[in-house]
Amino acid sequence: MTTSSGPQVVTLTANPSLDRTLTLPGPLHRGGVARLAASTTEPGGKGVNVARAVAAAGVDVLAVLPAATDDPFVRELTAIGLPPAVVPVPSPVRTNYTLTEPDGTTTKLNEPGAALDDDVRTALGSLLTAAAGTARWVALSGSLPKGTPVDWYAQLVRQLRATGVRIAVDTSEAPLLALMAAGPEAAPDLVKPNTEELAQLAGTTEAALLADPGAVRAAVDDLHRRGVAEVLLTLGADGAMLSTAAGCWSAAPPPTTVRSTVGAGDSSLAGYVLADLAGAAPEQRLATAVAYGSAAAGLPGSAVPRPDQADPSAVSVQPTA
Repeated sequence: MTTSSGPQVVTLTANPSLDRTLTLPGPLHRGGVARLAASTTEPGGKGVNVARAVAAAGVDVLAVLPAATDDPFVRELTAIGLPPAVVPVPSPVRTNYTLTEPDGTTTKLNEPGAALDDDVRTALGSLLTAAAGTARWVALSGSLPKGTPVDWYAQLVRQLRATGVRIAVDTSEAPLLALMAAGPEAAPDLVKPNTEELAQLAGTTEAALLADPGAVRAAVDDLHRRGVAEVLLTLGADGAMLSTAAGCWSAAPPPTTVRSTVGAGDSSLAGYVLADLAGAAPEQRLATAVAYGSAAAGLPGSAVPRPDQADPSAVSVQPTA
């Protein structure tokens, strides 16, 4: 880790999980018996995945999350050199299960997370605000547990604005819709939707959105009109698109043998933030994001890439209209 007066990146994972990855020897057959190959268990949740990838690059990062101090999840994170800042909750951190098939097909089974009461949410917000005083980026990532107000991310963006930190949000469904409906004062600096999430915002289906490149551009432009400065649209095997006030670019990933897609989008966000911390231009930030996402897809389970495993020079970036 680099030495500094505090973390350069802070992440919030409101719904952390122990990610258990089960490797199938062949296609999954319902009702059958599968003799599993190697399996792994890693601390996860979208913000935690971002933090792990940032930490692997040697950058100071703090993961903020709800969990008991003696929860196995906290012990796992501490064991890999990433002790989190926690607000204690009585329920154990959930376990999510990922089934991976030899062709890269991934099936996820996610347990529900622990509910967060008002006191826990207030304490998490206070931790974020305090840590943001030294940080350059705060990433609010993932789903919200049962009972959490759907506009909580919007509330946190407003709360963090006074710190001057740049804010990224990566979420979906009701929390994403509520965030973008909350007005420009709650708009983050960066959102990272995938095509399904962009379709949710546009009020259409993913298939309809992808069938019309103009509809994709219009949906991204609408996010800018709502106050979002930068939109990083991840496109899976097709790479990603970045839209900023300086222009718009698309990026094609290098050839990748997909082993697991879990955490690939989170690694993309980590790569983008790392490139921004290094002072990279928008095109290079996009290339690094795609390189990190592709590298993550080539790793087993929910593993995140090290810098030497992500090669931005292998990513083709082109300006788009």
